Amino acid sequence: MASWDGFAPDPGRDPNSSLKQLQSVLDMRVDQRGSRRRLKKHVWHCSLRTAPGDRLLSDEEWADAARRVVAAAGIAPDGDLDGCRWVAVRHADDHVHVVATIVRGDLLKADIENDFNRAQAECRKIEKEWGLRELNPGDGTAAKEPTNREKHKAQRQGQPDTSRQQLRDAVRQALAGAASEAEFFARLETAGVLVNRKVGPSGDTLGYSVALVGERDSTGEPVWFGGYKLAPDLTLPKIRKRLALPVEGRETDARPAAGTGGGRTPAGRRSPAATARLQAADTVVDAIDVLDGEPEDAAGVVQATGEVLDALVATALPAQKQELLAAARAYERASRSHVRAANANSRTVRAAARAVLSGGYSSNRGIDGEAAATVLSVLILLVIAASRWHAEQGHRQQAAAARAAADHLRAAYRQAAAQPIAALRERGRQLPKSVRERQEQALRRAVPGGAGRQLLAEPEFDALAAVLAEAEAAGHDPQALLARARSWRELDTADSVTAVLTWRVRHIAKLPDPAAGTGRPGRTAATTAPATPAAADPRRRR
Repeated sequence: MASWDGFAPDPGRDPNSSLKQLQSVLDMRVDQRGSRRRLKKHVWHCSLRTAPGDRLLSDEEWADAARRVVAAAGIAPDGDLDGCRWVAVRHADDHVHVVATIVRGDLLKADIENDFNRAQAECRKIEKEWGLRELNPGDGTAAKEPTNREKHKAQRQGQPDTSRQQLRDAVRQALAGAASEAEFFARLETAGVLVNRKVGPSGDTLGYSVALVGERDSTGEPVWFGGYKLAPDLTLPKIRKRLALPVEGRETDARPAAGTGGGRTPAGRRSPAATARLQAADTVVDAIDVLDGEPEDAAGVVQATGEVLDALVATALPAQKQELLAAARAYERASRSHVRAANANSRTVRAAARAVLSGGYSSNRGIDGEAAATVLSVLILLVIAASRWHAEQGHRQQAAAARAAADHLRAAYRQAAAQPIAALRERGRQLPKSVRERQEQALRRAVPGGAGRQLLAEPEFDALAAVLAEAEAAGHDPQALLARARSWRELDTADSVTAVLTWRVRHIAKLPDPAAGTGRPGRTAATTAPATPAAADPRRRR
């Protein structure tokens, strides 16, 4: 397509040229530099690709794009007669490969420091100028991607993920809600990960690296990954900064408890898993409001939210784990930015992650399913709020990552809520006519006009009516409950407003597991207050 001087041998078009000839002219300056000064790695390679849906670029446009990128990267700056030798090869409609040797005409090594970011910045300019799909610019906080070699190795071994990704997941889950550095390393070792700590003369740990058991390199040694190779925020100094303030709440060993959940303890109380998830839901609701505060406070909450997701992954049964893991991996990109995170304002969110881990494994049955649906419904809203916050800060990649995480959380919510919401809808359909009419009137008073009529028409209103009737029987005011539930943030982003209101009302009223009997919890001031959001909870004024 193009080359440093426009006259490079082209084996693809000229039958008299060969790949050996092309290699020879590209390596000429490398050979002139001599064996004593030969670089260990002297080949520079990148690919330029248009997005699906973009128009096809002409050969001339691809050539121009290649010239601009090698100039921006420092391979062949504009007007520099001693620039490196390079060629651009096109073998598909949507992309070209650019290959260069990084020895200049003056036999010095090219200055390609920060070449990736400079090339990316030029690509963003090209996209805008040529009317192509504009990708989100990076800010240097993204995690390192697995190499092609790592991907191919995972494929050969039949592994769905590379070693780097598996270790990144393991480290994040070990960090979720950890109260100390010792606990963090203990969790890693319990998870079956090899841990290599770099210890200084004083006996202090200076750094760490991790490897998968059985993963070996060509010499038979474990394949180690340092924290920075996994993600910028997983270095030991960054981890220590996050652990600087103790998490609030129980100081017990926060590892997933044994068992498979199931909804209720033998004594008829909520299971530890359900209790922990409902406590986490309260924390998440409060955290949404923090995103309206100082950027440092918001950044702390955004970062700590990833730990709640990691804790949910660690305590999910296999059938529930796939979407939660996808959500946690997507949100991992959204958890980092250059805004300094206030540690003090993230510790309550980290404590929620710790509580979830202490609660143990959760099923989708009974109260466990309702608790899972509750925490996931509010987590979706928190992640959407985080996406908006990132967008306001100009963090386009993080905003997109948070939106992707929200999509996976919606899928996880639908899975968790399917059985509980179906049971509630059936109970709602069986309500006596007079009881149902009272719940409809409560909704009309709490949500007047067309908005209320729209909620009444949603299929999930049957479930909401059942919960309101149960709350009313327990001594609560349905209208006050609805007012408080509606006052919580981000309701307008929900796929089903009535479904979200169902879990919020059930959570606010602290209704018991239906299978535990017909006991009536006492009234609370929050649920018998006047039906205004401010009276329902002064922290929710908006």
